[in-house]
Amino acid sequence: MTVNTRTIVIFDIDGVIRDVSGSYRRALSDTVEYFTGKAYRPTAIDIDHLKSEGIWNNDWEASQELIYRHFVSQGQQREQLSLDYQEIVTYFQSRYRGTDPENWNGYICHESLLVEASYFQELTQSGIAWGFFSGATRLSAKYVLEKRLGLKAPVLIAMEDAPGKPDPTGLFASINLLTNGNDQKSTVVYVGDTVADMYTVVKAKAIDNSRTWLSVGVLPPHVQETAAGRENYAQMLMKAGANIVFNNVQELTTKTISKLES
Repeated sequence: MTVNTRTIVIFDIDGVIRDVSGSYRRALSDTVEYFTGKAYRPTAIDIDHLKSEGIWNNDWEASQELIYRHFVSQGQQREQLSLDYQEIVTYFQSRYRGTDPENWNGYICHESLLVEASYFQELTQSGIAWGFFSGATRLSAKYVLEKRLGLKAPVLIAMEDAPGKPDPTGLFASINLLTNGNDQKSTVVYVGDTVADMYTVVKAKAIDNSRTWLSVGVLPPHVQETAAGRENYAQMLMKAGANIVFNNVQELTTKTISKLES
């Protein structure tokens, strides 16, 4: 999908397109619990606190970091711990994707979608180009975008394609794919649900200030259970650089985009 347009919207996936509170986050907690010998199972608040640091977008690395921090809190030295990162990844994937590599049967199968396919059709009809830049693996991202939502080969920069956020390399790559390398200096809107997502736009703007960059925060479902949770998380995203924060991605309409651009 290459479009000559003045506006490009790039979406994160986890927490924006699909609810991962019972999948990625559950797998993260399972993994930390397993590798700490059931001594510590991180709560949603623990995970949010870690991710508020803005550098733990990769849930495999986040799992490893929480395992390290647990043992350090028990008086051990990080340098003396012998964690096997690949073992952590393998266990995490056994929970998230499941035990059958061909027909996934893990937590991913039960993720709720947070958007309808018609939303993207409306963007296209309005002349807005769109794509995805996510820290999810390509297989996981394609599973939700193509199999679940039915999108036809959307522009996607996934974990394997670029450094992790907040490095903006993947954001620039997705823009390049959407414009076919034609540097039109379109307005770029990036939609995410974490501090790392907001920082990604901040870093992109620092590299290329010749275009308009807009950062849109979306509250993931797990923080919307209480008014205090919504408010605190929204404030965190705004502090990290969000221009506006929504409860659901579909609140980012073409009219809202026009208002943000003006």
